[in-house]
Amino acid sequence: MADESIILPPLASLPQIPTVISVSCSFTLAVIYVGSLYVWSTKHNRDHPTTIKRRFASVSCVMAMAPLFVYFFSSPELLQREPFPSLLGFRWQGLWQAIVIPYLLTALLFLGPIFVNMQNESFRSYFDLEAWRGSCTSIIWIRNLVMAPLSEEFVFRACMMPLILQSFTPMTAVFITPLFFGVAHLHHIAERLSLGMELSTALFIGLFQFTYTTLFGFYSAFLFARTGHFVAPLLAHALCNHMGLPDIQDLWQQDLWRRVLAIGLYLVGLAGWIYLLPIATEPSLYSNKLYWNV
Repeated sequence: MADESIILPPLASLPQIPTVISVSCSFTLAVIYVGSLYVWSTKHNRDHPTTIKRRFASVSCVMAMAPLFVYFFSSPELLQREPFPSLLGFRWQGLWQAIVIPYLLTALLFLGPIFVNMQNESFRSYFDLEAWRGSCTSIIWIRNLVMAPLSEEFVFRACMMPLILQSFTPMTAVFITPLFFGVAHLHHIAERLSLGMELSTALFIGLFQFTYTTLFGFYSAFLFARTGHFVAPLLAHALCNHMGLPDIQDLWQQDLWRRVLAIGLYLVGLAGWIYLLPIATEPSLYSNKLYWNV
């Protein structure tokens, strides 16, 4: 007999708001987020501590403002029916599952790169206290692994998804919100051009980054809709930022047998991730009866 504690009766359909409202709010949030990065007049590049600190302040203001869009433009019926923090993915039910399971699922996708890292010095730094201290005091590390995932997931998932889900089905919403996320990263093209990069090169890198961030956005939005937790896409985002794109050059510098094993683990990790994705994100695991089960 099935465990009745994990059988979640589906709620009635989410109250609807006009599509033009949800899309307009999401577009406005994306513009505000990117615009906040450029409100400061500075002669420094994006990696200068002064630039980073100012952008921290800017995106913090956007994070404080973003929930207001959800509060004022959501259906009044929904706001009466559900606690507001739950709409943004902040709730206790299923929290530990949302912390552990999606993180391990994302790590499985990087099974090959993790094996390659274990063959070089970078893996040993995980067990080096001084290396951790150095990372935690590096403002670039904090930006890449803390502030960027925190602010982007809060604005583009926790605040956009509740609005889009009131106008579209969950699967459609999963494919809509990442487009705002991908477009929001195109501003890096202008930054590269300002550093003297050729237009063709900047456009190629920008298009590649748009594709990569959009694909990750699909995954992140899927995690939010399936788990109903903000922490799930947040930790996945931080892990992806840490791992970065696979280092093909490092892969081909391995001995033949290690190279073959690594390629096998790349394929096993990808296949395992695809197979386990619907199982590991089953909404009942996270007591999620708000978004996906509508």
